[in-house]
Formats: sequence, structure tokens, C-alpha cells
Amino acid sequence: MRALVGGLAVNGPSDAPVIRTPDQRLRVFVSSTLRELEPERAAARRAIERLHLAPVMFELGASPHPPRELYRAYLQQSDVFVGVYWQQYGWIAPGEEISGLEDEYRLASRQMPKLIYVKQPAEREEPLGELMARIRDDDTASYKPFATADELAELIEADLATLLAERFDASHASKGSGTEEEVPTVDVLPTPSTEVVGRDAEIATLLAWFGEYDGRRLVTLVGAGGIGKTRLALEVARLARDRFDRVTFVSLEHVREDRDVLPAIARQFGVRDLGDRPMIDRLAVARAGRRDLIVLDNFEQVVSSAPLVATLLTALPEAKVLVTSRTLLRLRGEHVFDVDPLELPSDPAGAALTEIMAAPAVRLFRDRARAADPRFDVTEENAEDVARLCRALDGVPLAIELAAIRIRVLTPAGMLERLGPVLSMLATAARDVPERQRTIRATVEWSVDLLGSDAQAMFARLGVFSGDFSLDAVEAVAVDAPWAADVLDTVLELVDGSLLRQHVNAGVPYFSMLVPVREIATARFEQDTDVPAVRRAHAEHYVRLAVETEPLLRGSTQLAALDRLEAERDNIRSGYRHLITLGDSDAVVDAVWRLLLYWWIRGLLPEAKAWMADVLNARVRLTDRTRAIALALSAFVSLLQPGGNLDLAPIEESATLFRAEGDAFSEGCALTVLSIACMYRSPPDLDRAEETQRRALELVTADRDPTFNAFFHAQLGTIELFRGHGEAALAIAEAVVADAVDIGDRFVEAVALTNVGWARLALGDARPDLFVRALQLSLQLGYEDGTGYELEGLGASAALLGDVDRGGLLLGAAEAARTRTGMADQRARITHAPYAQQILATEWAMQFEAARAQGRAMSRGDALSLALGPAGG
Repeated sequence: MRALVGGLAVNGPSDAPVIRTPDQRLRVFVSSTLRELEPERAAARRAIERLHLAPVMFELGASPHPPRELYRAYLQQSDVFVGVYWQQYGWIAPGEEISGLEDEYRLASRQMPKLIYVKQPAEREEPLGELMARIRDDDTASYKPFATADELAELIEADLATLLAERFDASHASKGSGTEEEVPTVDVLPTPSTEVVGRDAEIATLLAWFGEYDGRRLVTLVGAGGIGKTRLALEVARLARDRFDRVTFVSLEHVREDRDVLPAIARQFGVRDLGDRPMIDRLAVARAGRRDLIVLDNFEQVVSSAPLVATLLTALPEAKVLVTSRTLLRLRGEHVFDVDPLELPSDPAGAALTEIMAAPAVRLFRDRARAADPRFDVTEENAEDVARLCRALDGVPLAIELAAIRIRVLTPAGMLERLGPVLSMLATAARDVPERQRTIRATVEWSVDLLGSDAQAMFARLGVFSGDFSLDAVEAVAVDAPWAADVLDTVLELVDGSLLRQHVNAGVPYFSMLVPVREIATARFEQDTDVPAVRRAHAEHYVRLAVETEPLLRGSTQLAALDRLEAERDNIRSGYRHLITLGDSDAVVDAVWRLLLYWWIRGLLPEAKAWMADVLNARVRLTDRTRAIALALSAFVSLLQPGGNLDLAPIEESATLFRAEGDAFSEGCALTVLSIACMYRSPPDLDRAEETQRRALELVTADRDPTFNAFFHAQLGTIELFRGHGEAALAIAEAVVADAVDIGDRFVEAVALTNVGWARLALGDARPDLFVRALQLSLQLGYEDGTGYELEGLGASAALLGDVDRGGLLLGAAEAARTRTGMADQRARITHAPYAQQILATEWAMQFEAARAQGRAMSRGDALSLALGPAGG
């Protein structure tokens, strides 16, 4: 049946629901002696409250009633019984035969779940020992030992979460609903462009190491650069993905500082560093209970941060880590797997073709040479030369690939003739370098030396780049170089020589280098006499990119512009950091301000805020506009993060400085931040918020900037929602959606659709289709914060429509999304929170909390599949 509770339709078994007051949540009664277990009672309370449940404890209530009447009344209103016992049996009241401790246990109904925890070691009083014996025989009670208060808290939190999930499963099954189809795990694995050759034995061994019953949690693939560690790791991860909830690849190729390692890992999980708590804690919460395989690639660059891997494994007890590195991490529990060169043919003199072709190194050469020239094959005539070449290259995959690409201009015999002297020279000059590493270096140096003089000079200059780079960026760092007149042909010469790899992103060609190749380019660049000028030219190019891209972040060009900036992110970071080091903060702050929509949509606002903090804290004089930007941007990000009232003075100063500079757009943005801050105050100052927002709209009109004008109008609608004016809020939000569609701005549309959804919910009209459309737009944009808003909207819609399970699942999933991103929605008290509170005031509270607990544990992929499923439309 469906019951209406406070305007909320709820599915239920009868026409007479039990109505609870809105402050009441699922109640957990805690029974124990008071004084001897005081620390343990405090720990139990914290564990229960972390799950958003209500602890029911003797000392928490006002007590004008006799103790026995009090705990009996508490028990009757509780949903779960938690008993914590140690040595004492407790006080026996006059006229009674048993203590209050035992009486509480007996009064707990047989239907009430009972979680019993017994502290060890102990010298128990005899009556308590007898009670323990009876509890052990009670098939309705769970019984576990513990030693410390912290251990007790962990046990209670885990057991309550499991209990809620089990109760949810039971209630879900009782409805006769079928099992939802499994949604594939969302992995973050690069797609290799080539097949693995000659690694069958290694793959089989490593898969066994990552088996279900193997205790290895940290495996390090060790070998020289170019030996094939990354390719082997990717293949093992791909084949092992069914054994884990998620497989995540983290490239540390462009990470130079130890402090950047954990943020790089967290980013791949969508977890952000907000500075309010340790990043490792955020990651632990986000991945709690998940079986993860984390691949950390190119760790040798940050090997001094190896202890972080141990910390990661402690924080994620169900995770396993696969590392690729040229050196050991030297951690306890590390299992090292040496990645050797490919197997070589034996003495090729007089060997049969089939014998030579059986060697993996030869097969790799043939496959890569065929990719360069489909006419090539290993024949009776050239097999011996190919075999000798592979032996000369020590079977190192990268060296073989670099040689094979030359098949278009050199025969295997010709390669041997040219390569031999280089190998001999390098072996003599670098005896302290491992032999395999000398082979790689020699092969790369040989490949570079085969280039024309312009291509060699360009190769060295490309060492300035931190990540992938575009042709425009190469032209920018030319700085009057001789090859600057014909950049494209010179770049293509490097591509043809396999020293550059090319791919297309957002319609723009990008180029990258393998790590061993980039290292040599970087080393050559550092010897360039023009290093200071080139570094500045590099940084200034990415400042200009911000100027060029700013208008493209609005309207129909938005998605391509976002992807362009994402591809350039590593170089944007390194370029801006270089300018800050030089003291040129004005250029960096202006560029960051211009790219506000990029930082906002792609979840990078906390990073931008950190840069602003560095600028404000530096002991250098800032221009008024630079200071105004830093203050406004910092305040805006703070409003999107958890916290209390924000000081209005810095925002007011920012608006004043912008006004003095004659920057109407930026002043409008600062006034909007001030309006939001007034709205979020406790109590809200809605009159000032509206007045301030209308001033912003006068400054930024639709003909001047339609995107931000739409955002400013949307803020007016939110103010109306805070006032309780649902109709007015709806009218404004629908007008903003129409404007967004007209200008083709997906971000504005996603935000406005969410606002329409909330306004309709406030009017009692659940429209999940609005939140589904907003979610689809957020996913297209890579707007991860949007998934939190839309999951909350869909959860509230399900609650209003009476689907307790779906509402709980989606709201729990939204909490998990908020935990990952670290962002908060301070409008929650007028958006989704009331719908959750109304269900918690009914007899379906336990069912709802169980669903919410399960939602918190769902993977992101499962949550999105649920949200976008049929009931979401």
C-alpha cells in the first residue's frame, strides 16, 4: 500500500504506518556496565554516529524516571541491540535477582538483531560468565571478542553496515524483485596499440601471484627502461580485472615531486585534496571495502616516496598494488619480479629459419617491421642478420622496436653495420650503467643520430615539455631556432623515427615520448644555452592558450575546449609553476581566472584555490586585480566545500578592487560569490543576497556574456527556493534552461535542469527525467560534481514517489560521490535532506537506512547504471 506522510508517498505493508518524529533515526541500544567500559561506550557511540544512526544510551537521556523504567522504554523504541561486556556483572537492585545488564539483554525482543562484543582478556564475575554462556548459545546473537576501544569501534561500524545491507537484501528479496544485471567494472586502463609478444610465462606467473588465495599485495616489476614493464603490467591487469572490483592505472610518468604522488593516485579514483583532512583518509573512505588492483607505472622517478605505497596498502586493506620501476621500493612485503629481455635465438650461424623464428625477440622485430613496411618478412636470406641484430640489442623490446622502424630505409645487415659502433662506444663510456640500460640509451642515441641536423636540434628542444604537446606548442618554443621555418616536416621526421608518438584529442594532433626517449631529450635540453628563454617561452605559450581558450569554454565549443585543456594539463601546470617561481604571479592568476569554467567543470577548483593561496601568501606586491582574483576565487571554492559561515570581508574587498579596475565582468563574478555567501549564512541573509545578485546582473548582461548571465540568473532562482517560493524558482530555472539550449551551453543546461528538478520537487512534482538529463550532460562534460547533485535529485524523486529502496540507494550513492570529490551542497537542507528525514520518521526507516548503506558501498559504475536505468526516466 502507499501512505502519505507529510506529503510524501511511501510504499508500505499496511494502511497504518508508524509515524516517527523527524529527528528519529534508526536506533541502536548500547548495553554495558558504565564505569569500567566508559572508553568503549564512547567508541561505540562514535561508530554508530558515523553510520548516521542514533545511539540509545542510558547516560544520553534526561533521567527523572527510575533506571529500570528508563532502559525498558529505550529498548522498546530501539531497532538493534549492541551488548559490550568485560569483567563486571553490574548492580542488582533491591528486590531483584538479576542485574540491569542481564535484564536489558533478556528484554531485547527475539526479533531484534543482537551484536555482542566481549573484551579480552578478562577475569569475569561468575554471574557474568553464566550470562556469556547463555549468549553464546543464543542463535539470534552475533558474538565477537575485542581488545581495545578502537578495535571495538571498527567491529561495530563494520557489523552494523553489514547488518543493514543484509536487511536490505532480505527486504528487497521479499518484494520478489529479480537480481539486477551485473554492470561491468569501471576500469581506468590505457588501451595498448600493440600485442604482447613472448611474455606468456611471465603473465602466467604474475596472474598466479594475484590469485584469490595468494597473499601477495605488493608486486614490483623491475627492469631497465624500455624492457617492457608497462606493457606487461597492462596485460596482467587486463587479464586479472575479473578478480577485482576495479583496476586502476596511475601513470607517474610526468610526476616529479613526492608530494604529487598521492594526488595523482587519488585523481584516478575521482578523489580530491581539499586540505581539510589527509588525502590518504579521503581515499580510504572512498574505497572502503573495495578490492582494488592499482597499477603504479614509472615509480622510479619518485622512489623516495615508496613509504607512501605501504601507507596506501594499510589504508586500503583489500587492495593490491602492481608497480613498475627501474629500482626496488625496498618495502616490507614487496615481491619483486625481474622483467628480463625477450628470449633470443641461439647462435644464428647455420640455424634453421624455424629455429630463429621461435625466439620471441625475432618475432617482435618481424611484427614491428611489418607495421612499418608490410612487404617485409624474415626469410632464409635475412634471418641470420635479424637474429644477430636482436642479439646485439640484448632482446630489449624498445631497442628492437626502434630498430625495426628503420626497415624502410635500412636492411637488417645495414642496421647492424651502423649500430655496432654506437653500442661499443657507449659500453666503454658508461660502465657504471647496467648493460640493458646502456643498450636502450645506445639505441635511442643511434636513432637520434640517424636524424637530420634540424630534427636532432628539435629533439633536444622538446625536452622542455612535461607531458603531451601540440604542434602549436612546438612552434612556441622554437625561439628563432634554425628548424622553426619547417616545424611540421621536422616533427614528422621524429614521428617516422618512432621518437615521437602521435595521437589526436579533440581534433588536435598531440605528440608524446616514451620515458627512456624523453629522458634523453631532457638531458640534451638541459645542455642548451637557451634554457631560460625556452622555459619562459613554454610558460607564456600556456598563458596565451588560456586567453585563446577562454571564449571557447562557453557555448557549443565547450566540450572540445575542455578536452583540449585536459590534454595540455601537465604542461599548463609546469608552465604556471615556473612563472610563479620567477615571480610573475599576475600572468598566472589572470590565466587561472580565464579558465575558471575548466577548473570548475573538471573538478580542479581545489588545485586552483591552492595556487591562489600561494600567491596571497607570497611576500611580493600584487596588483589590485591579481589580489581581487585570488580573493574571489578562493572564496568561491570555499563555498563549494564543507564548512561554516564564510567571512564576507575578503569577497567585499575583491568586488571593490574589481570596480576600481573597471573590470565589470569580474566584479559581477565577485558579487555573485558574495550573494551565495549571504544565502549560505546562518541564518541566511536573503535580502542582501538578492540585492547583490541583481547588481551582478546589471554588470554582466546577456549580450556581453550569455553563459555567466545565465549563471547569475540561476542564482536568483536559488534565492527564491530558499525563500520557499517554488513557483518563482521554477519560472527562473526554466528560463535559464531555455537560454542554455539557445546558446548551446551544456554546463549551464545541466545546472539549470537540476534547479528545475528541485523547484518541481518543492511543489510536490517529482520529475526524475530532469535529473537524468542533467546527469547525462554532466557525464558528457566530465563534470564529476554534477553526478552528486543528480544522484541526490534522483534519490529525492524516488522518495517522493514512494520507492524507499531506490531512494535510499541513490542517496547513499550520492554520499559516496560527495566523499570522493570532497565537495558539498550547502543547499541540502532545502533540497534532498527533507525527503530523507520524512522517510526516517516512518516505519520504513530501517529499510531506508539499509538501502542507503548499500548505496554508499556501490561502485560509481553501479550507481550510474541504477540512476540511468528505467526508473530514472
